[in-house]
Amino acid sequence: MTVFDSAEFDGHEDVVFHADPATGLNAIVAIHSSVLGPAFGGMRMRAYASDAAALDDALRLSKGMTYKAAMAELPFGGGKAVIIGDPRTRKTDALLSAMGRFIESLNGRYHTADDMGTTVTDMNVLREETRFAHGIADASGNPLPVTAFGVFAGIRAAVAQRLGRDDLDGVGVAIQGLGNVGARLARYLTEAGARLWVADIDPTRVERAADELGARAVSPEYIHAIAADVFAPCAAGAIINDRTLRQIRASVVAGAANNQLDKPRHGAALKEKGILYAPDYVINAGGLIDVACEGPDYDPARVLERVAGIYDTAREVFGRARVEDAPTNLVADRMVRARLSSHGQSTIAA
Repeated sequence: MTVFDSAEFDGHEDVVFHADPATGLNAIVAIHSSVLGPAFGGMRMRAYASDAAALDDALRLSKGMTYKAAMAELPFGGGKAVIIGDPRTRKTDALLSAMGRFIESLNGRYHTADDMGTTVTDMNVLREETRFAHGIADASGNPLPVTAFGVFAGIRAAVAQRLGRDDLDGVGVAIQGLGNVGARLARYLTEAGARLWVADIDPTRVERAADELGARAVSPEYIHAIAADVFAPCAAGAIINDRTLRQIRASVVAGAANNQLDKPRHGAALKEKGILYAPDYVINAGGLIDVACEGPDYDPARVLERVAGIYDTAREVFGRARVEDAPTNLVADRMVRARLSSHGQSTIAA
């Protein structure tokens, strides 16, 4: 297949393939748009089923980053890097250094940070080779909890809109995925008084959440069907699909995962079921906001204060959707296209 054959191709500005046989690096960088600024997106490392699957992921996620930056009114375009390979067995400092050189060769057209299969520590290795790797760790070396904090704000906004509640005390939340974002989100929710059901393919993460937070463990295959108030997808995308839609019993879908809707029509299907969907790129923009704030005057408290504004952005999307009687994902998409059009880009597909 070619790039243009992919169903995920959406007028992308550039797609660059790179191989480094000495380190085993096989990578793709997709640049969707640079209208608002240099393309930004995380660097994902995964054991993809095929090169075509890796390409589709890069194309889909880079478009999502364009939308995320535009919705958050940040000076970035959308991009994504994917490395093909199992990070548990294939990731080495030499491979990461080669990736850093690849990114540097793009001369600032693409900036990156940690994502699925990579860490802020990995970004330190990249920074030895490129000026365009981002991500700041806290005192313990972990990523700052900005993305989780933004998703928490989005859940609060969705609960206020759908359930008419200003608090989360006793609200049931089913979290799918307990990686860096899902685990931090679980803590925020517990501190706010929410009741949790959790699932992850790593049983040790589930055990930790059960022991430390009192969460109830659920099979990853069943977590979306729990009769909770909120279903929070924080793992892989396309979790809202023809099969799971029939089983979801939550009143709200709001989580950190990118591209939660398998197809745009699934947003309308959620609306028809009376389920409020918080578009993923609206509420998971905390990491991108964090990168925009990097610099000599970086202040974590100020960053979190700005990320808290996701609550108001989400309420605006929900309010417009109610007035227009339209699916929230379509309303958010229209808002993004209007912002891009005002900067001279009108070719993003409707």
